[in-house]
Formats: sequence, C-alpha cells, structure tokens
Amino acid sequence: MFGCRKVSSGILYCLLALLAAFIAAPSAMAQDAAHTSGADMAVATHEAPPFAMKDDKGKWHGLAIDLWRKIAAEHKLGFHFEEADLADMVDGVADGRYGASVGALTITAAREKKVDFTQPFYTTGFGIAVRNESPGFLSMVSAFFTWSFLKAVLALLTLLAFVGFLFWLVERRHNPEQFGEGWGGIGSGLYFSAVTMTTVGYGDKSPQTSAGKAIAIVWMFAAIIVISTFTGMIASSLTAGHLQGAVTGPDDLPSVKVGSVPDSASQGWLASDRIPFTGYATVQDGLAALRDKKIDAFVYDAPILRYEVKSGKNMDGLRVLPGSFGRQDYGFALRQNSPLRESIDVSLLHAVQSDAWRSEVAQVLGKRD
Repeated sequence: MFGCRKVSSGILYCLLALLAAFIAAPSAMAQDAAHTSGADMAVATHEAPPFAMKDDKGKWHGLAIDLWRKIAAEHKLGFHFEEADLADMVDGVADGRYGASVGALTITAAREKKVDFTQPFYTTGFGIAVRNESPGFLSMVSAFFTWSFLKAVLALLTLLAFVGFLFWLVERRHNPEQFGEGWGGIGSGLYFSAVTMTTVGYGDKSPQTSAGKAIAIVWMFAAIIVISTFTGMIASSLTAGHLQGAVTGPDDLPSVKVGSVPDSASQGWLASDRIPFTGYATVQDGLAALRDKKIDAFVYDAPILRYEVKSGKNMDGLRVLPGSFGRQDYGFALRQNSPLRESIDVSLLHAVQSDAWRSEVAQVLGKRD
C-alpha cells in the first residue's frame, strides 16, 4: 500500500516537473519573440576596440556593434546596450538578464554549454605584445655564452682538429720540419687547417706530400661551406631572442613575466600550456604594465592588441609580435534554443561575406600578417 503511494508520488512529481518545463520554455521563446514586435531587449557588451567601443557621449560603436545594429534593423529587433564584464556577457545571457551579448566574444566549449553562439563573424588568434627594446651591450655579450653558440664552437673545433690530424698523419714522416712528431706536430696540423679555412694563408706551413696537397685542396673548398654554415649559426644565436628581445614567440612565455585579462579566452590558452600570468582588468591596464616593465609580455586577442598599440596613447615603446597563435572565433551569444538564432545566422553569413564587411575590416584592422 505504502509502495503504491510512493510510486504515485513519484509519477506526480515527474508530471509537475514536465509541466513546469513546458511552461518555462514557451515563456523564454515568447520573451525572445517579443523583441521582434518592438519590445526592448538588453544586449550586453564590453569595451574591446575596435569591435566594441564607447564614445564621449556614451554611444557604442565598432565592428561588432555596427554589425549587430545592421542585423537587428533587418529583423526589426528592439534593443539597448548594457555594459558588462566578460563573465557576465555569458552568464547574463544564460540566466536571462540579457537577450544577447555582442562584442569580441570568443566561442569556446565552456561558454557553449551555457549559451548558444551564432556563426562566427571574425576569426583570429592570440597576440603577444612586448616592449620594443634595443639590446644593451651586456645582452649582446651574453649571446656569446649561450649553449647554442658554444655547441657551434665545439663542433667547429672538433672538425678543425680532425682535419689537422689528417694533415699531421700524412706529413709527419715526409715533412718533419713543419709537422713534427708528438703533440707539437698535431698542433701544427690544427693551426694549418685553421688558417686554410679562414683563407689567411701565412705560408709558414704547407703540405709537401701528394696526399697532404690533396687533403688541402678538398679542405679549401669544404671550408667555404663550413664558414658559411658557422656564420649562420652565430647570426642565429645572436638574433634569436637577444637582438630582438626576450620574447619571440609562445615558447618563450614560460620563462618571463606574462600578463593577460582574467576570464578571457587568452586565460584558457595560457592555462593549457600551464603558463602563469598576472591579471589586469583591461587591455589598456595590461599594456601600461608592460610599458612600465612590470611584466615582459602581454597576451590577448591579436587584432585588439594591434589596434591598441597602434592607436593608443603612450604605446610607442610597444609592439605586437608578427602573426597570431591558436585560434579564436568571435560570435554573438544568444539564449539556448533561441528562436532568433536561425534568422540571425542567415543574415550574419550574408553580411560577413559581403565586400562591404571585408572593406570595413581591412580599413579598421589593416592587412593581416
């Protein structure tokens, strides 16, 4: 008897839960649909030049903002912008505070679990901003004591010793005056191989045997390649990081002080490589810290960094490394199962494939690396 009551209670509970779900779903859909009839929808955004910016009068503009306005006008969507931080741009849409989020919002798996994203309207990657410093004297000198440079020197000395030993081996019995027995003769062979490679040719040492002359001819031509290779290794050792700065790419980040914006996609990218960073509330704050030498590199969305460094005040001493790293897709965030998504996607794809959009992006962001 009691078992039947428990079963009946369970069925009743399930029916009530299903009824609540059916009531809530049409309510959310009706709320979204109401915006098409002129009701005002709150749209979250966050300053991220040049995609979302606010002028002196508080009016929002930018690549993403203007694109949303065009699509909203096409579908007669009533809306107003509200400023939010990056976390609220997702959570606010998920809990119903906002009907959408517009700006430089990266599509990620974690965010997709909370909201529905439109098709991407811009694809980019992460950028690394560094100080544009000229190396000092000590920095240039220290380049000669790197492991890569020492390996090149050891390889060259080994080759010179081997060739010098060959000269001594074939000359020691027939030319003892110049290549005598013992370590002194071997040293003479090393000396002769070195002056031959560098084309100094003092003439104080020379092979007398046919085998020695043959080795000398081969070594003369081979030395041209050896010198060219060694010169390239020295140049690489000096320029890879020392003449360009401490950071030349993502591989250098673990060994320097890095900054970024918390709750951003760049945080996830750094975390995936276990790179610790100092958090800054805005990109401008992070770049200022970089300029003031509080950090050695600042990581964020590549187009936003380039725009800030190019147009920002007091950013003359900074630069963004060429290229971008990883991948980011910017999209608009909508409520899950929003009836607006399909129509917005169609309009969005038409817009971003137009010549007008490409021209606007190129004018604002310039040519891509």
